[in-house]
Amino acid sequence: MKITDAFLGEHGVFYAQFRHLEEVVPQLRDLAQIKAQAALLTAALETHAHLEDDLLFAPLEPHLGQGGPLAVMRMEHQQIEEGLGMMPGLTDAAAAGQLLLQIVAVARGHFAKEEQVLYPMAHQALGEEGLRELGARWAVQREVVIEGRGCC
Repeated sequence: MKITDAFLGEHGVFYAQFRHLEEVVPQLRDLAQIKAQAALLTAALETHAHLEDDLLFAPLEPHLGQGGPLAVMRMEHQQIEEGLGMMPGLTDAAAAGQLLLQIVAVARGHFAKEEQVLYPMAHQALGEEGLRELGARWAVQREVVIEGRGCC
């Protein structure tokens, strides 16, 4: 499996979580409930972002340079991480809900850029075999079995 396919699959799961948050968060008035939703998103997004940084962005740097699309992707990762990092210190439910929905919007836009711009560039720069090798590394990190091979 190509690394880009693996990340697209992860995006699909995030889109379901984003829809849930967009439906539920505007109705929540309890700060603890909003923070709990944010904590679940944080746990998932942090590992996703770190895997992207390590397994895709770093191998693309020699081909694309540190600026351009990779700089934008890393900046958005940082923006999402900083926003989620602010959640534990918030004391107002409305502010926490608004921030969480802003983070979801940034993440949606980020995923769209990856899917429409970065992943096609990765295919061109790294080729099918390179993406498959990175996909195998992703499987080890995620502890999943792909193509009849064990993860570890």
